[in-house]
Amino acid sequence: MKKAVFSSLLSVSALMLAPGAISHHSDAFGQAAATAATGQVQLDPAEFADYDNAVNKQTTPQTQAPALEAYLAKYPKSTVKADVLQRLMIAYSQLPTEHAKAIETADKVLQLQPNNPQAYVIEVAYRTEAAQAITDPTARQAGLDAAADYAQKGLDATKPDAMSAADFTTLKASITPTFYSAIGSAALNKKDSAAAIAAYKAELAATKLEDTQKAGTALQDTFYLGEAYQQSTPPDYVNCTFYTTRAAVYAPDNFKAQLQPLATYCYKKYHGGVDGYDAVIAAAKANLNPPAGFTITAAPSDADIAEKTIAETPNLATLALADKEFILQNGKPEDAEKVFDTIKGKTTEIPGATVLMATADQLQVAVSDDAVQSKKADFTYNMKTPLKTIPVVGSKINLTGTYTSYTQTPLMIIMSDGEEVAAKRTAAKAPVHHGGGRHR
Repeated sequence: MKKAVFSSLLSVSALMLAPGAISHHSDAFGQAAATAATGQVQLDPAEFADYDNAVNKQTTPQTQAPALEAYLAKYPKSTVKADVLQRLMIAYSQLPTEHAKAIETADKVLQLQPNNPQAYVIEVAYRTEAAQAITDPTARQAGLDAAADYAQKGLDATKPDAMSAADFTTLKASITPTFYSAIGSAALNKKDSAAAIAAYKAELAATKLEDTQKAGTALQDTFYLGEAYQQSTPPDYVNCTFYTTRAAVYAPDNFKAQLQPLATYCYKKYHGGVDGYDAVIAAAKANLNPPAGFTITAAPSDADIAEKTIAETPNLATLALADKEFILQNGKPEDAEKVFDTIKGKTTEIPGATVLMATADQLQVAVSDDAVQSKKADFTYNMKTPLKTIPVVGSKINLTGTYTSYTQTPLMIIMSDGEEVAAKRTAAKAPVHHGGGRHR
């Protein structure tokens, strides 16, 4: 009998996780070479030769994975099965096209080692990756929920017997942010704002400060934390402003334009304008979370603004469409009626409406910034003639129609004789947050 001397891949000395090695994205999962033996297992010469060939003589994941698979097929009850499965899991994780096999192998590892932290990282990272590639909303959420479930199990896992307490503490600290990120992603996707906020804040608390200030998962999730506050009921525009501003401040220049609009939107929604925003930028740059005493001066209420606008506008017909819609939604019922009387029965063209529901006979679209942000229709078009081509949900379309009626809460403006204006439709794109705030 020969002895197979192998390092436990659960050892931090054998496995070094570089920052960002496992994230929401398909980053490769790296493995450092084993440096110390943690145990010896007796193998007969033939099995030892096959083990040695698979483990030590294959120098790339492309050659090691099939060699390890062959070993497991030949020796299904091997005394080093757990070690071989873990090596196979790592090999597959290093092959961009084999992440599904990495998950499958991680499942097998966890059957033998229920507290294996590395296997939980593989499960979480690549289940999240797979879910994000799914277009069907229900299936996508199921995938994210599965990743979050493994993340919670990873957080709850206790120290493996083969690992020292110090090594486990070090390893747990490096992978905890990954687990909270997955939990936050699943919660945010199903609009569970409270759960998303709790997870993302726990992630940031477990992340090194310097990693929250550069491109990576922590900075991305800082933005998502702000988005979760914006989606809360009622929206928390102060915290939305702080976290999205911090994300925009530290984002690479080519990403700032994607992040800044939501920060500006939340600030203007709460404050009413952009004055004083420099103080928010300074606070967000210097602090991971809002510092003690951090405040944003609130603007007058929507009802107050609507009433003031009515009082200061001699001819309500001269108001811009956005202002008329604002008063229809937030003004006193009698003021809303006055405003609607200026447009009732009139035909107008509205460009760039975002389609949220579409049939041949009716379209529900978002027109105002608030409606676009919340993905809630504020206009219903009853079509003059059935559409020959039904627009895709999320696309933008130019429409004309006649103002017929409205409901104030929730706001819905009904248009009759709807028609699509001859123009090329704009295809649906990933959500972009447009700036907008209260009328002043």
